[in-house]
Amino acid sequence: MEFSKPFIIAGPCAVESEEQLMTTAKAVCDAGASALRGGAFKPRTNPQSFQGLGEEGLKLLAKAKKLTGLPIVTEVLDTRDVTLIAEYADIIQIGSRSTQNYPLLKEVAKTKKPIILKRGMAMTVEEWLLAAQYILDAGHDQILLCERGIRTFETATRHTLDLNVVPLLKERTKFTVIVDPSHGTGKASLVPPMAKAALACGADGLMIEVHPNPAKALSDGQQSLDIPTFEKLMKEIQKTS
Repeated sequence: MEFSKPFIIAGPCAVESEEQLMTTAKAVCDAGASALRGGAFKPRTNPQSFQGLGEEGLKLLAKAKKLTGLPIVTEVLDTRDVTLIAEYADIIQIGSRSTQNYPLLKEVAKTKKPIILKRGMAMTVEEWLLAAQYILDAGHDQILLCERGIRTFETATRHTLDLNVVPLLKERTKFTVIVDPSHGTGKASLVPPMAKAALACGADGLMIEVHPNPAKALSDGQQSLDIPTFEKLMKEIQKTS
């Protein structure tokens, strides 16, 4: 799969309903996004929080793909779900909590689908690259490394977005490098400037959470852009790319 630069992945943190997903999918497509993201299976710190729609969410993502033509990005949490998710996803995401789940990495590599390997929230660059090596050793090399912020002493933002790693990874590897400023900051107001900063330091693309009504989102509403803000950001990116 070819990744145009900048490769912009956008969509809701979680697939909540058909209306929510189709509205978002059409908007991000019209704004120029390269792929649609949406979580069908959601890892949540609080077990009482919304965990996603499961296979029904995957079916809605397939419908959104048919509507827009955008390739689908969704996360896998469990080796038992890999085959199911591979039936729907064009790109499979390994989330930060799963980056060192080595059996999962090896299982996802068998699908031969492009893999987004997010950085663990307390993971060094060396540990991250060794996780990628598990995928390489399984005979698969289409890996996108995604910086999504690391946990530090700072509490003013959700995480500390480590943009140092973008030029570092471009020096040390041949992988596609993307940045997730939504999780990296945890604040919607900080997403546009950090998205532009990520591209300015050499990132090949971005992963951005977008929701038609962030105040009512079932997960990560505080860091999701509304549609007009995403459209404005895309216009600004397109002017400079």
